[in-house]
This record gives sequence, C-alpha cells and structure tokens, in this order.
Amino acid sequence: MEEIYQAIMEIIQSELPEIVYIDEDFGQLESLEREDDDNYPVLFPCVLIGNANADWEEVGMGAQAGNIQLAVRLGIDCYHDTHAGSGTVGQVAKRLELNNRLYRSLQCKRFGQDMDGLERVKSRDYTLPGNIKVYETIFSFNYHDESALWRNLPHPRKG
Repeated sequence: MEEIYQAIMEIIQSELPEIVYIDEDFGQLESLEREDDDNYPVLFPCVLIGNANADWEEVGMGAQAGNIQLAVRLGIDCYHDTHAGSGTVGQVAKRLELNNRLYRSLQCKRFGQDMDGLERVKSRDYTLPGNIKVYETIFSFNYHDESALWRNLPHPRKG
C-alpha cells in the first residue's frame, strides 16, 4: 500500500503545483490547535493523505482482497474577508475550484494491477481554529494483497 501513498503524492505534486505541502496525514492540522506541540509545521495550501480504513477478506493461500477507504484532506489558510460585498468573495470560488481540481486529479486513478481506480464516495468541508478551511474527500478502491502469500509452503492449518 505504501506505493499508493507515494503515487498519490506524485500526482498531486505534478498536477497541482500550487500545493506547497503534501504528506501522509498524521494529525498535522489538529496539532496546529495545540500551542505546546512540537510537530513539524504545515505550509498552506497542503494536502494530507491517510486515515485508511480497510475491510479484508481471505481469497486463498494468504492472499486477501480489501475494500479500502482513504481520506485526502486539502487544508487552506483563509485570511481574506469573504463576506458578501467585501470585494474578495471570489476567494471562496478559488478554494472550491482547487478542491475540485484535486478531486479530478485522483478520480479513477489506478496505481498498479492490484487495485481498482480511486472512486470518491464521500466529501465534506469544515473549519479549524486559526482560519483553516479543510476539504476532505474519501476515496474507495478494491485492493488485492499478496504480500503474505504462502509461496511454495505447505498449508499451515491442519484439517
């Protein structure tokens, strides 16, 4: 699965050059809320990939098939006053378009023969303290994992 994270990062870096920080999601945005946290700083706009959730099924000899959901979060620092009549209401449209471009860059992408294409199944947006807007998209895909395949070994279970 590690190759999937890396491939997603490479696509985003290539297709959305304005994204200045792309990383695995290990709570960087939430750590911004805690002043005493020593985590690595996040630059904006950023994309964080992670929070995978998988349902696995044995398909034989140690191989498994999984349905995986993976979150891709776009974080943007919002310093413009975008209320109606402010003259900068277009900043809202810019944020939404960036999120839409991120979605389109990943939708239906495959990263090898062991997986189906990414399919958006859920999205939401929310805010964090410090004027941070987060657009979260959940992608789903099926994955065939043979990393524990019993190659040339007798079956370990006894009848």
